[in-house]
Amino acid sequence: MSGHSSYVPQNGVMRWLDARLPLPRLVYDSFIAYPVPRNLNYAYTFGGILALFLGLQILTGVVLAMHYAASSALAFHSVERIVRDVNWGWLLRYMHANGASFFFIAVYCHIFRGLYYGSYKAPREVLWILGVVIFLLMMATAFMGYVLPWGQMSFWGATVITGFFTAFPLIGDPIQQLLLGGFAVDNATLNRFFSLHYLLPFMIAGVVVLHVWALHVVGQTNPTGVEVKASKDTVPFTPHATVKDGLAMVVFLALFAYFVFYLPNYLGHPDNYIAANSLKTPAHIVPEWYFLPFYAMLRAITFNIGPIDSKLGGVLVMFGSIIVLFFLPWLDTSRVRSTAYRPLYKIFFWIFAADAVVLGWLGSRPAEGIYPTLALIGTIYYFAHFLIVLPVLGLIETPRKLPASITEAVLGRHAGHAMPSAAAASPETKG
Repeated sequence: MSGHSSYVPQNGVMRWLDARLPLPRLVYDSFIAYPVPRNLNYAYTFGGILALFLGLQILTGVVLAMHYAASSALAFHSVERIVRDVNWGWLLRYMHANGASFFFIAVYCHIFRGLYYGSYKAPREVLWILGVVIFLLMMATAFMGYVLPWGQMSFWGATVITGFFTAFPLIGDPIQQLLLGGFAVDNATLNRFFSLHYLLPFMIAGVVVLHVWALHVVGQTNPTGVEVKASKDTVPFTPHATVKDGLAMVVFLALFAYFVFYLPNYLGHPDNYIAANSLKTPAHIVPEWYFLPFYAMLRAITFNIGPIDSKLGGVLVMFGSIIVLFFLPWLDTSRVRSTAYRPLYKIFFWIFAADAVVLGWLGSRPAEGIYPTLALIGTIYYFAHFLIVLPVLGLIETPRKLPASITEAVLGRHAGHAMPSAAAASPETKG
């Protein structure tokens, strides 16, 4: 963001603090006077929702950690005691457990919004890469948190997932033993996962700060994909964006509250309410719902690929499905940022979105019959979307004509005669 700060301290105390630690100036410039495109829609509110839920997860997690016993002999019963005996323990546990699911709902909406509006394109490559790093840290945190209740699905999920590392030659076994703290999922594993589950959210918060910093450097995108050209293209963050974010948060929290109070166990697996038993394997071992698309891709590889056996191939495909996102800014060759102006690509985008949903459903099905074949088809299309569709369509597609400016997109061709926006007093921004 270019331009000088417009913050003016209101009293002597604020002037004294501003000269020594300009924190109020930072908050004012970042969340009050910061200019945002005037055409942002509700798809852009998920960033604020994610910040809210990150804070909620850290707060409830810290309090739960005060009562949790990271011992294979006590963990399952300590979680039950938290629900039954700790004051408001049931609320803390259900807010934390359901909060993880709603965190992923919001992050998937945030990711697909970025994919649709081309938020990964230059000059926002670093912003996008930091977002993918946050996603990876979220996945690691959620997986380790799922192990902590020490139910049947927790235990066997940890056994299966950590077993994937043995597919890698030479380094696989040492990595698995380092994660497990031994040769099998046991007390040492639980202690390691508890420590990392407690630590990783603070790492996520640190990367979020970098993510927001990068956003403020390059500026916010908008549904047209047209860069800000003048102050009339923007409005101050407060009240325009904060009111919209606030309404979206209220609606999202209302849905969250419905699950917490009326369907607290709906998103969990029934087997995880049975204490872990290393001698009794569940009929179907499945991860949490937000991992199911990747789990389906893992199981889709049921054949050897040259010297790569099916197990290693499945693991490489699963990790590759995330790694490919890092290269997205360079795989998309189109000069047009927003899918709203790319009629042909819009069709492929929604096919990709449907493919992701179908892969999630296939991940919940047993690996038998036609399901592995369908998962393989879905996996092939997933990678084809990034490696073939995006590069090729960017070269051959004829996009619709872009508006000359954000203001024209909002007010039409007579925008130049419209009244100046509330952002006239804000500093101009550039990209």
